[in-house]
Amino acid sequence: MSGNKVAETSATLTKTNSRPLIIRVGKRLRGAMNRISTAHSKIPNEPVLPATAFPWTERLTERWQDIAQEAAAILRHRDAVPPLNDISPDHQRIAGDGNWRSFFLFGYGYEVPENCLRAPVTAELVRRIPDLNSAFFSILEPGATIPRHRGVTRGLVTCHLGLIMPDQPERCTMQVEDEDYFWEAGKWLVFDDSCYHEVHNRTDQRRVILLVQVKRPMRLLGRFANDLALWGIRRSPFVQDARRNLARWEEAYQQAERNEAA
Repeated sequence: MSGNKVAETSATLTKTNSRPLIIRVGKRLRGAMNRISTAHSKIPNEPVLPATAFPWTERLTERWQDIAQEAAAILRHRDAVPPLNDISPDHQRIAGDGNWRSFFLFGYGYEVPENCLRAPVTAELVRRIPDLNSAFFSILEPGATIPRHRGVTRGLVTCHLGLIMPDQPERCTMQVEDEDYFWEAGKWLVFDDSCYHEVHNRTDQRRVILLVQVKRPMRLLGRFANDLALWGIRRSPFVQDARRNLARWEEAYQQAERNEAA
């Protein structure tokens, strides 16, 4: 795929969307929703959690090398994998440099069927995860930085499975609150992304993980409130615009595959 084609696709998709009402309402409700999630959580409310809190992680750990092979195949067309800020303009602040790319299999409950066909083993494994919200290959380029931020809700837990690591993995780190962590191939890093966190790849190599978001296990009232909040997010422009942008990037990926076949 030519650099001009990628730049053209990126320019077409990158836009600044004003969402003042959604942002105001979301910020107003986030504190209350997080308090409900904290009060009704069935798992600890620590910033970082053991993978054993989610038994399904063991099944993916057993197949991590197969998952890594599929991720490596996707990277053959790395320039056709969209930067996160092109998928979601709402992430412009934290992904504005274009060095964080995301190959989505599932996003907020929506399957991306073409991508699932390109990574069938991974797709089948994540499809069986209870209360799955999103799953994608998260690609962090050499030297990339994701500034300090926090996710929208404590009702989701984020799980990272290390796949393709720099030779010095300890130089590619994520700080959660005040603690530094790094990824290791075949191992999970599970955390509450409603806590402040930031990422730095201080190496000259790429870092690739499988990022899985699942609903936090909660008692009945918490689960009901969380499901209601996620229902609203799923139907918001935040998600629907991202789905449309992914569909446009599909054309770029198909072209890359045709070029390879030729």
